[in-house]
This record gives sequence, structure tokens and C-alpha cells, in this order.
Amino acid sequence: MSLFARLSPTLSGYIAKRFLGGFLLFLGALGGVIFLAEIIELLRKASSRPEVSFQLVLQMAALKFPHTLEKIVPFAVLFGGMYEFWRLSRSSELIVARASGVSVWQFLAPAVLAAGAIGILFITVVNPVGSTMLLRYELLDSDYFRGQSSQLAVSRSGMWLRQAQNGTQSVIHALRMTSDDMTLRDVTVYLYDSKNTFSRRLDAPEAKLSQGTWKLRNVLVTTPGQPSARKATYDLPTNWTATKIKNSFSPPETLSFWHLPGFIDLLDRAGFTATRHRVYWYSLLAVPVMLGAMVLIAASFSLRLARRGGVSILIGSGIIFSFFILFLSDVVEALGLADSIPALLAAWTPASVTLLIGLSILLHIEEG
Repeated sequence: MSLFARLSPTLSGYIAKRFLGGFLLFLGALGGVIFLAEIIELLRKASSRPEVSFQLVLQMAALKFPHTLEKIVPFAVLFGGMYEFWRLSRSSELIVARASGVSVWQFLAPAVLAAGAIGILFITVVNPVGSTMLLRYELLDSDYFRGQSSQLAVSRSGMWLRQAQNGTQSVIHALRMTSDDMTLRDVTVYLYDSKNTFSRRLDAPEAKLSQGTWKLRNVLVTTPGQPSARKATYDLPTNWTATKIKNSFSPPETLSFWHLPGFIDLLDRAGFTATRHRVYWYSLLAVPVMLGAMVLIAASFSLRLARRGGVSILIGSGIIFSFFILFLSDVVEALGLADSIPALLAAWTPASVTLLIGLSILLHIEEG
């Protein structure tokens, strides 16, 4: 209660409104610039593909736009907060409020709460919509630009692989997989000939990937119209590799915040590492904290600006800090994906570091 004791609801609403205005201004500006850049990049890729129309390019850019907004939200909060706090300082509103006994913590509380609410809104509403649209974008990108589509799926019934080799096709089903040595467990393979007609079925307790071949052990071969036969080994040629299998899962960004925990559980039960998806899910949980921390950083720059001047230097400092956060996020994410540090630590480090820096600067300013 003491935090809000001297801050009236009217002033709280006014600060939150000003902050939201600055946030929306920079979110729209940054989003518009990136949207145009995405259209230009897609047009460049489509220049050698006459089947790709301008309408399709616009559709793809629009499908990717919500995901783009998620990426730039922290920086829209930072620059929008800096802009509005600077305006409050320039009009002496911030100075008058602080002179009347309002502490920096009381003054920033409405903006911090508004930033946290924005974060919750984005991860619970915008992210599910954006992930669905991004999945559609990825499918279009695969069809028109990369010329490939995913032939691997993980469901509650296990893992399914589809492959074509030497004019024949086969569908492989496994209940689980040991990703360390790329060994499928409880395997069923359905083989089709060049006319896409079912030719035989293979059942084996395991199949190990080795140099372009699935090596099945203790195989039961069932051919239509013939008695089943047992073979000690069976070599099935394949164009799958360990890297290709690991990269064929749906990117975590194409999965909704609400669906990620279930998919992570599916990957764990199928024997695959879910580190990439787990890091992404934890990073989504950290978004409200990150946005609140960005408000503190924005305020620390603005308060120093009001006291010491030097607009261009301090705004430049904000830009440099943005690059620092990007660099830190990339480094700890890489460490998390390599299992060098826990996924939870990798996801929460940027938000925690930003929060500690903001608190340290504001404590120094308030005490001074």
C-alpha cells in the first residue's frame, strides 16, 4: 500500500496512458519498417519464380507480421518509454511529481504494470494467433521458395517418417526414438512400389540409422499373398540423416504458447530432445518481466537525461543497450540449446540481467 500511498488513481492512469501511447507509436513505426523490409526481401526471392505473385508476397508478409511484432515488443517498450518519460521531463510534469514527494518507484509503478499486462496479452493472445499464421507462412515458404516440406511428424501414437528412395516409397512408424544414437524403437515400416502400391510390411524391435541405411534387427517381413518370414537383419536405404531428422520438427515459434507444454511432453516421450522448444516456452514466460525491466531501463535513461542533459548521447545509449540485450539473448540461447546451461536459466537470463541493471541505475539515481 505504501507504494501507491501518494500516487492518485488519476495520476496513475495518466502515466499509464502516456506510456501506452509511446509504446504503440514505436510498435507501429518499427513494425511498419520491418514489414516493408520483409516485402522487399520476399520480392527479391520471388524475382526468379514467376509462379509467385505479388498478392502471395503480401499474404506471406502479413502472415509473418504478428511474429515480427512479438520480436520487437521489448524494444517498442524501451523506446516508447524513453520517449514518453523524456516528454514528461521536458514539460516538467515528472519534475513536479517528484518535487511533490512522489518517488521514482511510485511514478514508474503504473508503467511497469502496463508493460506487464502487455506481455501477458502478447503471450496469451497474440502468440497463439501469430504461431498459427507463422506455420502457414512456413508452409508457403517451403512450397514456393525452399521446394521441400516436412515429412516427419510426432503424435501421441509415436513418430512417423516418410521417405522416397530409388523410385519406391516407405512410411516408418516408431513408438519412440533414442536421439543419441538415432535408433527407432518398436518399428513398423510400410513399403510401396513405384506405382504407389503396397508391397510389404516390416516389423522390428529397433532400427538404427547408419550411413544412409536403416538397419533393422529381428525383422518380421509380411508380403501380401505370401507367408510371413523372419529375418535377422534388414537394410532399408534412406535419405534421412540425423541432422535432417532433428531439423524437421515444427519450429517452436509455430506452436502456440498453450500447446507448447504438450508438444514438449510428446518429444520427451518419443525420445527426442525438446531443449529448443523448452527454451522458447520459458522465454515466453519471461516476457512480462522483460517488458517491466525495459520500463526501468527507459526511466533510468530519461531521469539521467533530465538531470544532466545530452539527449543524443543518452538516446544512443538506449540503442546500444538494445544491441547488448540482443547479443546477450543470442549467447545464452545458444548455450541453452547446446545444453551447456539449463533451459530455464538460458530463457530467464536476459530478463533478469535487464531487471538488475534497471534497478541498480534507478537506486543510484534515487539515492543521489
